[in-house]
Formats: sequence, structure tokens, C-alpha cells
Amino acid sequence: MFTHLRRTDAILYALITLLATLVLLPTLRWLINEWWSNDYYSHGILVPLVSVFFAYRLLPSVERKPSNLGLLLLVAALVIYLIALFQRAFFVAALGMIGLFAGLVWYFWGVVALKRLAFPLAFLVFMVPLPFVEGSSLPLSLLTGQLSTGVMQAAGMDVTVKGAEVTLPNANLVVGAQCSGLRSIVALFTLVAVFAYIVEGAWPAKVLLFLSAAPIAILGNIFRVSSLLWVADRWGVDAGFKYYHDYSGIFFFLFAFACLILLARILGCKNVRGDLL
Repeated sequence: MFTHLRRTDAILYALITLLATLVLLPTLRWLINEWWSNDYYSHGILVPLVSVFFAYRLLPSVERKPSNLGLLLLVAALVIYLIALFQRAFFVAALGMIGLFAGLVWYFWGVVALKRLAFPLAFLVFMVPLPFVEGSSLPLSLLTGQLSTGVMQAAGMDVTVKGAEVTLPNANLVVGAQCSGLRSIVALFTLVAVFAYIVEGAWPAKVLLFLSAAPIAILGNIFRVSSLLWVADRWGVDAGFKYYHDYSGIFFFLFAFACLILLARILGCKNVRGDLL
């Protein structure tokens, strides 16, 4: 009898997976295309893999208690998803898809499982390209140029800035969207979310760790652009923007994680959770 039920469940899950794949296919194709073509979300393909890993580690410890209440969330998310898909609002459809996953967990495993998998489900938001990200790059690049130039002026460098144009004694440079650091900020938020989740500590400390990603990323990018200006002034534009530029991202993440680890220790988040790794 038990074996028969297990086989029935397996067939049911297979049919649901097949049906869900067919319904979600347009949105999945949009996501894959965005991950492939959108520089700000090239890391997006890794997000569902991380979520699946955490779910794999957490779900076996939860007793399965199916709940019909999950149908409410499932139906609501499905309606939102289909309307968004019909309107070709793929960003909203992708969020609706995450709601569908949450509804399925609630319906088949129960509310305890839903709470247990809250982070793996919520983490999927980081795979969805936000529609306003690319438009934020220009104002952020202008701010970065102003602040980085101010830092180097305070350090004694002969440098001026007007709009996006930075003037050195040996060259005129343009701080473009690629210098905004937005790509690094988006990626860092994703990494910090994982970091804050896997370390032990009080939830207020974890939330503070996550929110620290923004100021750390901005400071790190100012440090990166300031160092680019210094290298360009000291050894020439080619050295700064053709050679050092390619490796400056590494220094950015080293700086960011050094700040993050220091803050984690200050907040008492020193150990990694054993149930996840």
C-alpha cells in the first residue's frame, strides 16, 4: 500500500512538473535570455541552483503535512502570472512564478515547510532582472565620478570633474555607465544575502548585514574608481583603463568581503550554520 502511494505521488509530481514547465516556459525563456544578454544579471543562472541546494538540505528535516490553504496562494499566484504573461510583463510574471512555487510547497508539504523554505524561495527574487536597474547606472556613475574625484583631490591629485568628464594632467576621461558599479552592487547583494543566511546570529544582525551591502558596494566602487584615476595619473591612461581596469573588480570584491566579515564579527555572526553546509 505504501509503495503504491509512493508511486502515485511520483506520477503526480511528474505530471505537475511537466504541466508547470509548459506553463512557465515563456517566462523561463525570457529569464535565460536576460541572464545571457544582461550584464547586470549574468549571475542569475546560479540563483536557482543555490535555492535548490538549500531546499535539498532543509526539506528532509520537515514533516510533510499537506494543506489545502496552499491552493489559495497557488490560485492567486497563477492568476497574477497568467495576466502578466498575457500582457508580456515578464518581470511580474517571474515574480508570480515564485509565488507559484511557494503555493506548491504550502499545498504539498504544509505551512511548516513553507516557513522552512522561506529563504530559498525568497532568494529566487535575485534571479529576476529588475526593470529599473539599467536606468540607474547613469546617475550612479555621475555620483561615483564626483565622489572619486573628490577623494583624489583630497589626496593631492590634480584632477577635476565636470559632469561625466574627468580631467587629469595627461588625459580627459569619461566616467561611463560601466563605472557606476551597479553590476557589482547587484551581484554583491546576491552574495551578501547568502552570507547573511548561512551565518549564525540574531535576525536583526542578519538584516543589518544584508542592508550593509549597499554602502559597502558604493564605498568599494569609489575606492575602485579612485584607484583607477591614481593609476592613470601615475602610469598613464592605458595602464589604468586598459590593464588595471580588468583586475580592479577583484580588488572591489576583496574590499567588500573584508568589510562584510569585519561587520559580521562585530555583530556576533561568527559561525556557519551546520544544517546548511
